[in-house]
Amino acid sequence: MQDTHSYVQEHKDRFISELIELLKIPSVSADTAYKDDVIKTAEAVSKSLKEAGCDTVEICETPGYPIVYGEKIIDKNLPTVLVYGHYDVQPPDPMDLWDSPPFEPVIKNTEIHPEGAIFARGSCDDKGQMYMHVKALEFMTKTNQLPCNVKFMIEGEEEVGSKSLGWFVERNQEKLANDVILISDTGMIAKDVPSITTGLRGLSYVEVEVTGPNRDLHSGLYGGAVANPINILTKMIASLHDENNHITIPGFYDKVEELSKEERAEMAKAPFSLDAYKKSLDINAVYGEEGYTTNERNSIRPTLDVNGIWGGYTGEGAKTVIASKAYAKISMRLVPNQDWEEITELFKKHFENIAPEAVTVKVTPHHGGQGYVTPIDSIGYQAASRAYQDTFGKTPIPQRSGGSIPIVSLFEKELKSKTILMGFGLDSDAIHSPNEHFGVWNYLKGIETIPLFYKYFTELSKA
Repeated sequence: MQDTHSYVQEHKDRFISELIELLKIPSVSADTAYKDDVIKTAEAVSKSLKEAGCDTVEICETPGYPIVYGEKIIDKNLPTVLVYGHYDVQPPDPMDLWDSPPFEPVIKNTEIHPEGAIFARGSCDDKGQMYMHVKALEFMTKTNQLPCNVKFMIEGEEEVGSKSLGWFVERNQEKLANDVILISDTGMIAKDVPSITTGLRGLSYVEVEVTGPNRDLHSGLYGGAVANPINILTKMIASLHDENNHITIPGFYDKVEELSKEERAEMAKAPFSLDAYKKSLDINAVYGEEGYTTNERNSIRPTLDVNGIWGGYTGEGAKTVIASKAYAKISMRLVPNQDWEEITELFKKHFENIAPEAVTVKVTPHHGGQGYVTPIDSIGYQAASRAYQDTFGKTPIPQRSGGSIPIVSLFEKELKSKTILMGFGLDSDAIHSPNEHFGVWNYLKGIETIPLFYKYFTELSKA
């Protein structure tokens, strides 16, 4: 029987060209101008799943963009793996910062990817990583090595909050029944350091509005006598952290899990160069919560950040005005056990309480999601670990991510399934940014590794 490596090498040129064709379609879910292209991408994914070996493929309508569902059921007594991915992409803006057009994929050699990387919007997040699973299925069906059942659920709204996914999952629980969920929408530490994401932070996202006088005022006639909403907003935001960069919202840390020294020591084994980190960001020093390392601050600790702030006059030249209103968008990354709705309410109560009487405050929650942890003693994790050991020649490092994938906790709640996050992207791949790219080596290595997960998961399920 043919092994995964030789099959991938034999078909690699086709695998790359197929992905390039998919990346040419501008499936930007945030902009209705791309609506037809988003639908076109769903149709392309559907076609690919059929060609890869799915017996059933459907383009399922939702209140928003469709979800592509596919399945290959070989024996109902065998385990079932549910693959999740998304075919929509982030907007490409700002366009002038791209070295090549975002929807005209090109392969360029880089220092990290001397064998080439595919530069295009969605190459890593998530078309490239999603398509690895389609090609992995192709290998397993064409070589008669599919050891268990497989289902696919590929959505088109991940980049805008997966608005229709909960609706779909709630109504299709029997269709989506599975033994484990497999996702590649994360990354690994380095090309020579495989890792499995075992934790995700939750999210609470709010917008605040501070209102002072009933209209914009002349800063000469009213300055010093009337509250300036922009001044007050900045003071209120500054007060949300203390001198140790600890968040000051009462009750914020009540449910935060404190990791043991042993677990923190295991995390610290991951290779990390602080100098290289600072150099890559062009900063002189790191900054964050006292008592924690950089890698702990951005993964196992909660945060509060201002994502945007505005008010008053921001045009060219001068306009001496006290604005009537000031605004800010604030996100809080949360760790497992912190409930995002509870944290949102704590923020709202605190922010309203610290406002002086001279202004009124409005807090508008936008969206959020729960954090998530995958046990490293589960058979899903063990299967993934063995798969990486076979293709990388070394044991992957469990890694908690600072990012949020709210749908993971949704899956556990609705489908009662654990999720395994087998990402093959790198931090340097510039997802959500101009010049997003995905290493050809990483793409092919993912296709080579994923079938081994199925093999080991099936074997461990029988044990």
